[in-house]
Amino acid sequence: MGSDRYHYGTHWLMPLPGQNASFERFKATLPEMRGELHRYLARMTGSVIDGEDLLQDALLSAAIALKSGTEVQSLRPWLFRIAHNTALNFFRARKREAAMKHDLINLPPTLQADPSDRLPEALKPYLELSTIQRSIVILRDVLGYSTAEVAELTSSSETAVKSALHRGRKELIRARESNEEVSKPLSNRQAALLHEYARQFNAHDFDRVREMLSAEVRLELVSVETRDGKALVSGYFSNYARQSDWHMVAGSLEERGAILSFDPVKPDTGPSYAILLDIGEDGINHIRDFRYARYVIREANWSVI
Repeated sequence: MGSDRYHYGTHWLMPLPGQNASFERFKATLPEMRGELHRYLARMTGSVIDGEDLLQDALLSAAIALKSGTEVQSLRPWLFRIAHNTALNFFRARKREAAMKHDLINLPPTLQADPSDRLPEALKPYLELSTIQRSIVILRDVLGYSTAEVAELTSSSETAVKSALHRGRKELIRARESNEEVSKPLSNRQAALLHEYARQFNAHDFDRVREMLSAEVRLELVSVETRDGKALVSGYFSNYARQSDWHMVAGSLEERGAILSFDPVKPDTGPSYAILLDIGEDGINHIRDFRYARYVIREANWSVI
């Protein structure tokens, strides 16, 4: 997904004069709902990263609607419907993009990039289900909603939910049995830069880390803020210099170069969060830090390199 669609920070949570009650409930519910919505969207897209992108879009749509005066009685099903519709729009856009590539570039379908090639094993099988089957299986079997609740969340009848659930479960079993993960190793240059980044980070040599940034680097501190340009991004490391709750290790997240942050007191519990690094010819040109969105790492396919 293009970087222009990445998250919007938290400015849309600022109150407005005469803010309605639904918006206040939305802000109060968001910490609890955010992880649950992400679990849903990560499985809908087959990617924890794409799931976070769509979550930001869905939350922004919800905030705009509520700030425009929309009153919502049942916030949870309303948010799930927005998330579901956001996912559907994503799938439609991806289909249109593939069609345009075929028409304008005239690439044979067998040579076009398959997004599923880079998806983690735990999520990839869900892409074998139809959209409605996928949605219902996730809501019922992953998030634990009852049949009646799933029917409300998807605007379906309970009979339709049971039917789609039965077919979706069978298809998911088949997909899991036939699915084989194919690992795509990082290049030697990428791996070397990731190791150097982690080494200097752990040494608190942030001047050296700043030297590794490209002039046009972009930072996304997910759910908090974005910064553009080396001068502004450089200040981001000052906050890390004051912390001691991390030990950085070079790795990958969904086969993308990343720095994995481990708890130095409990290193065997797995990474607490990840920092995606996009490495260009002139250095690091994109940092995406999930320090304040730690739910992303819980179900991600990660590895240490």
